[in-house]
Amino acid sequence: MNYGSSDVKKSDYAKMLASCLTYFAYHQRDAVGILTFDEGVRSHIPASRRTGQLHTLLHQIEHAVPAKGTEFKKPLNFAAEVLSRRGIIILISDFYDDPANILAGLKILKAKGNDIMAFHIMHDFELTFPFEDMAQFEDMETADKLHVIPEYIRTQYLKVIGNHIDELRKGMSAAQIDFTLMNTSKPLDAGLFSYLAARAHTL
Repeated sequence: MNYGSSDVKKSDYAKMLASCLTYFAYHQRDAVGILTFDEGVRSHIPASRRTGQLHTLLHQIEHAVPAKGTEFKKPLNFAAEVLSRRGIIILISDFYDDPANILAGLKILKAKGNDIMAFHIMHDFELTFPFEDMAQFEDMETADKLHVIPEYIRTQYLKVIGNHIDELRKGMSAAQIDFTLMNTSKPLDAGLFSYLAARAHTL
């Protein structure tokens, strides 16, 4: 989530999206909470409508720090255990984990009657691989380095990332989970529209 270019990092884009959705939900008189995680749960603020809740949530979002690794199954299992009421669950991530792990955790939450919206945050460079010159790429999660001639791996890379996204999209569709791919070079409108449409459907 810490990847970015001169415009915006994925983590910054995710924070803006999370902040907007939190603001909308709170002002529609919904109880709102937050859970942040990487390989484990890092923070959990239970849903509430209490005075000061919005400020607390926005502060937590602002100070969330991307980690090197992400593991979905255990944190999502934790969420299923602590959520006492059904509601709308919004998951914002770049989903760099095995789709089977991601879907396993989401299906547990879905089985408890929750409406789930998944926002897949990707930088435009990750989706298009526009690089031309030979370069050294560094994995931001493992710090592994690899010298690459882009024209030799572009086709294979785009196939791998495309298959990953398709597997997530198809798996979530089968589980009746809303999936929205968000390109950080695009405005937030798509994500906000998806939320408002889902919110209207539950009223």
